[in-house]
Amino acid sequence: MLNLKPNLDDTDGFYAALLGAHEGLSDAESEALNARLILIFANHIGNEGVLKAALEAAKS
Repeated sequence: MLNLKPNLDDTDGFYAALLGAHEGLSDAESEALNARLILIFANHIGNEGVLKAALEAAKS
């Protein structure tokens, strides 16, 4: 089951870290970083149903 409720202790801190990871990168490098993050998170989740639900949630 996909959890869409807030689930991070420090959402602002994570967002800042995410932005920081992109600092100094070109657009292409930033897109590649995002793609790698998606694949890492997908592997961590490891549930195809949850991943497909996340894709649908992100599209809407």
